Amino acid sequence: MVLGTTSGAGKSWLTTALCRYYSNLGLKVAPFKAQNMSNNARVVSGPSGSVGEIGSAQYFQALAARAEPEVRMNPLLLKPEADTHSQVVLMGQVSAELTAMPWRGRSEKVWPKIAAALDALRAENDVVVIEGAGSPAEINLHASDIVNMRVARHANARCLLVTDIDRGGAFAHLYGTWALLPEDERALIRGFVLNKFRGDASLLAPAPQMLQDLTGVPTVATIPMQWRHGLPEEDGVFDDRTLSAGAVHTTVAVIAYPRISNLDEFQPLKNVPGVRLIWARSPADLAGLKPTDWVVLPGSKSTAADLAWLRAQGLDQAIAHHAGQGGTVLGVCGGLQMLGEALIDTAGIDGNAPGLGLLSLVTTFEVAKTVQRTQAQFGAMQGAWAALAGVPATGYEIHHGQTAQHPAMAAKGDVAREVIPGIAWQNPAGNVLGVYLHGLFEDAAVLHALFGAQVPTLDSVFDGLAGFLGTSFTPGVLDALVAP
Repeated sequence: MVLGTTSGAGKSWLTTALCRYYSNLGLKVAPFKAQNMSNNARVVSGPSGSVGEIGSAQYFQALAARAEPEVRMNPLLLKPEADTHSQVVLMGQVSAELTAMPWRGRSEKVWPKIAAALDALRAENDVVVIEGAGSPAEINLHASDIVNMRVARHANARCLLVTDIDRGGAFAHLYGTWALLPEDERALIRGFVLNKFRGDASLLAPAPQMLQDLTGVPTVATIPMQWRHGLPEEDGVFDDRTLSAGAVHTTVAVIAYPRISNLDEFQPLKNVPGVRLIWARSPADLAGLKPTDWVVLPGSKSTAADLAWLRAQGLDQAIAHHAGQGGTVLGVCGGLQMLGEALIDTAGIDGNAPGLGLLSLVTTFEVAKTVQRTQAQFGAMQGAWAALAGVPATGYEIHHGQTAQHPAMAAKGDVAREVIPGIAWQNPAGNVLGVYLHGLFEDAAVLHALFGAQVPTLDSVFDGLAGFLGTSFTPGVLDALVAP
């Protein structure tokens, strides 16, 4: 099990790398995270041929393990809709009962399903690599814990505790986390891991030995900082230090509204030579864009609220100006909904709002949620997106809204061109495209059509991560963690 001293310490990265490392040894491997809080989700297999949602991190971990992603790998997913409210997804399906239940009241309700999913994966695999959440030393949550040490105790897991040394205070974080755990839980920690290290590792001495003298736990790995490892960050975050090198021919500005979702799907664009990927939080971030540069409205867990935020920042006018100059605009899922004329919500799902009016569409929110994997092919395309004409695409859909032509506008001849039935629409000028299909840029055919580019495959990324482990861990430690 991989635990962390903080969020962002590197649990997801290390879990993914371990999945590929052990898979490369010929072992049957599966990932597991009891509870994930993220609006980055994927559509995966459920029981009896059904489909459901899990966190994107566990989806990629399953691929790294060469396993079919499925709902047991992340039995509980919390999708934040506001600062104090999350949609609860249990075993891949939205649970209205759990969504309405207080946080601490959920634990005993969901634990049997979590334990059963973990036990089944353990029975079916040689190795299960478990990821914790946040920190196991969040003592205010310890009594209701279902994701950290309760899981570790249930599986009698051999635990690694990872910390981000780039933040500073790494040895204090490791010692403090260990010290706050009860005696029986401390005994499960087999090693400390220093992640994101920059500099001369010999300068760490004598701290690792001093820490071992205090705790009895050795520091088993020092993993170098990696700015461009190629794996999506768990929460879709990127910064200027992760930008690709070389001359830039296209800037892709992603609107970073508060309830953004599924940003991990843009990771492949970071690996395309000549593409610069940036956040946009104000009109100034869009100033100076060329018509060939993109403005992207990504998915949203709260479309109406994010649309109101966008207007409050003045980004609606900046987007309209870019589109009016012939600039390339893409809306994905919630972003597609925003590009239309109106959001209609009579069921109390998301909220009513006027859209940006760049596509003559209207979206109606429904209680039933579309969750499915989708294969489609773009029809005739025009303008900036013409290269996608006839290109097959594979991805996934997760949305409550259903979108159609605005009837009054259609009657007057103002019609958005439906380039994939029920999934994608384009404006008459051809520069604005809205799609419900997530994962578009993870499709090699789409990337090649748009950029003529070949980007690193996920398999090569996973093997690269596993290779870092082989050179960063003390020899023998990784094998000992899975020895009988």
